[in-house]
Amino acid sequence: MLVIVTEDQILPPQTVCQTCVLADRSGKPRWRQGRLCCGRLLQRTQEQLPLQYQCQMGFRVTNVE
Repeated sequence: MLVIVTEDQILPPQTVCQTCVLADRSGKPRWRQGRLCCGRLLQRTQEQLPLQYQCQMGFRVTNVE
C-alpha cells in the first residue's frame, strides 16, 4: 500500500495527490513496476527500511506491506 510520510503523519496518497498534475486520472501517484514515476528515489538510511521516494511536490512516498 502506498503512503505519504510526513514528520508526524502517515497519509493516504489520494489526500495529497488529488491536486497534483502528475497524478494519474484517479488521483493516485504514478506507481509503475515497483517505483514512483513522478518522483526520485531517496537514499536509504537503514537497510531494513522500505525504499522511499520524494515526489515532485516534496512529499515522501513509500510502499508498505
